[in-house]
Formats: sequence, C-alpha cells, structure tokens
Amino acid sequence: MTHHFDESALAGVLGHMNSDHGDDNILIARAFGVDDVVGAVMTGFDGDGGTWEATLSDGSAIEVRAPWTGGPITARPEVRREIVALYDEACRRLGVEPRPHA
Repeated sequence: MTHHFDESALAGVLGHMNSDHGDDNILIARAFGVDDVVGAVMTGFDGDGGTWEATLSDGSAIEVRAPWTGGPITARPEVRREIVALYDEACRRLGVEPRPHA
C-alpha cells in the first residue's frame, strides 16, 4: 500500500523544489517524460514516487510521474534522498554533469 505524506511534508518539499530547484524539476521531467519539456513544477509525491506538471514547447502540459529509484519510502527524511537520486538519474539519462550535493 502506498504511503501518503501529511500536508506539512508536502508543502515543505514542494515549496522548496519549486522555489529553489526549478532547473532540477525540468531535468527530471525531461528524463522521465519527454524531451520537449520547457518548464516543470513538482506537484506531489507519495511513498512510491514524485509527480511533476511539465509544460511543453507548444504550451500544453503533461503529468510526469517518476518512481523513487530506491523503492518505496515511508519517512520524510527519505524524500530528499530520493529526489537527489532522481536528479542524478535524470542527469545520467540526459548526459548532463550533475552538480555536487551538499
């Protein structure tokens, strides 16, 4: 059964990703969706993966769902680890050099 995070966890992660990691959102949406992505915002996540709304070059939008690379999670601290892993995998798929993680 998929774990669902509380509103506080959702608001914190989504706020951080959409205000501080816009370029990462685009990379993830391109790597797990389609190459034509020109913008993306993270719209949700649960224990199985994250969800992004991706804007395509023609102005249309699609939903992109990316499963956590490490498998299902149930704890808030695991979310950061899994988003970083998605970013790293997106960079690998797209041939982009990932930046160091703090």
